[in-house]
Amino acid sequence: MTRLVYFAWVRERIGKNEEDIALPASVVTVADLLGHLKTLGEEYETALQYENVIRVALDQEHAEHDEPIGNAREIGIFPPMTGG
Repeated sequence: MTRLVYFAWVRERIGKNEEDIALPASVVTVADLLGHLKTLGEEYETALQYENVIRVALDQEHAEHDEPIGNAREIGIFPPMTGG
C-alpha cells in the first residue's frame, strides 16, 4: 500500500486529506500515477484536470512527472505554491 497525501485545493476537490491505495503494476512514474488517479472518480478528475501544474513529492522529496515512483511509501500531491 502507498499512502497518498493531498494538500490545498487538491485536497478540497478530492474531499480527503489522505488515503492508502494499492497501485497497479502499470503505475511506474509520477505521470502514470496522476493518470491512474483521474480514473478513480469525478472528484479526482476535477482535482487533477490540469496535471501539468500539479506538484508531487515522493517520500517528502520533490519529483518531476517523468520520475519513477519506485518504492515510495508516501506520495504528496499538491498545487503550485507561492510565497510572500
